[in-house]
Amino acid sequence: MRLPYQNMKFMLSVVNMNHAPPDDGWEVAFAGRSNAGKSSGLNILASQKNLARTSKTPGRTRELNYFKIDEQRRIVDLPGYGYAKVSRKIQQQWYRLLDDFLQNRQSLQGIVLFMDIRHPLSDFDTKMIDWCEFKQLPVHILLTKADKLGFGKAKSTLLNTQKALQAVAVPATVQTFSALKKTGLGEAYQTLDQWFQLSPQKINS
Repeated sequence: MRLPYQNMKFMLSVVNMNHAPPDDGWEVAFAGRSNAGKSSGLNILASQKNLARTSKTPGRTRELNYFKIDEQRRIVDLPGYGYAKVSRKIQQQWYRLLDDFLQNRQSLQGIVLFMDIRHPLSDFDTKMIDWCEFKQLPVHILLTKADKLGFGKAKSTLLNTQKALQAVAVPATVQTFSALKKTGLGEAYQTLDQWFQLSPQKINS
């Protein structure tokens, strides 16, 4: 049975991991460049219009935003990078926060990596995949804004991305996704359900 994503609620935002929720239960992190459509994707996955803030100004997410699915399961929206026009000092603060979360969060089960289908596998995307390999965490890629391409071009990009992931030493899957057309939701839910429901086996192993 699918988890109740439509019941997801905002918990809190943190700029320091000392203020994060207790490190128990199971978390999945959403990551991606500032313009990759993370907020829109989160809203559609939760069947809510305004759960996550969306903005025409990339880089609005500057904290770790926690969303509760139930008492044991959470989605964590990570700060976006790439086009954010912020000071170097703030960027360094973001990187320190992200590094602390990725290195030390024991309840983290996997990364959902959002990529604009027109610009996949950026330097940041590759670094996130490398980190998942280092931590032995699965990564699931959503090639967002698939409605911006024709079927043939979208399929070609999907196949090329799958080919690029063949050498990755952790489970790495990829799909096309469109928040506007609400396509790819079933496959995304399936991955999230698997990670959350299989988490107890992973933690106890």
